[in-house]
This record gives sequence, C-alpha cells and structure tokens, in this order.
Amino acid sequence: QVQLVESGGVSVQAGGSLRLSCVDSGVRYAIYCQGWFRQAPGKEREGLAEFNYDGQTTYAESTKGRFTISKDKVKRTLYLEMTNLNSDETGTYICAIVPAPCGEGVWKYATWGQGTQVTVSS
Repeated sequence: QVQLVESGGVSVQAGGSLRLSCVDSGVRYAIYCQGWFRQAPGKEREGLAEFNYDGQTTYAESTKGRFTISKDKVKRTLYLEMTNLNSDETGTYICAIVPAPCGEGVWKYATWGQGTQVTVSS
C-alpha cells in the first residue's frame, strides 16, 4: 500500500523558515501528482503547492514567493520549503499523492500522510 510520512514540523517564530519532508513508499502509479496541504482547526483543508509528473508546480496565492515545492526522485522525498512564516499558517501540514492529472477536485482520490505539526508563534 502507498504510505506517506511527513517530518520537519516544529514550533517557529513568525518570520522564520522551515523545510518539511514527505517520504513515500509503495507507489505504483505510472504518473502521479503530489502536493502539500494544511489543516487547521475550524478551517477547511487548504492546498498549498502541487508538483506534477512533468515537474510543473502550482502554488496557492498565499504561498507564492515564500514557499517552494520540490522533490528528490532518488530519495522519494517531496519537500516544502517555507520562508517568512506567519502565525496564521499554524497547522498540520500533510502531503498527498494521487494519480495524474493534478488539480482541484482530484484530491478526494488521494492517499494522505499523517501530517506534521507546524506552530508559528507571533
């Protein structure tokens, strides 16, 4: 089965930076898309960034210029580098994988990790 394990979440002061990692295993899809999402209490899950099978990346407006999604194919690791974090970006950061194509509406078919907690203090 597909498994995703996130790591790297910590408590950081506003303005700080973090690098999250997501290691996958058991993936058998020919082509697929990956993404990072944030779940905060009382809010809907928010898509932050996507990395598709051809390397195209897509970012939420709130993350543009500050977040970078990338991957190491050999290590089977998806990364999310975040800079200049705001306190309202506190939440559980979750990675996901889904057969291509990427896009709104397809993530209901995804496999999700357990998430890693990021706390941004003001």
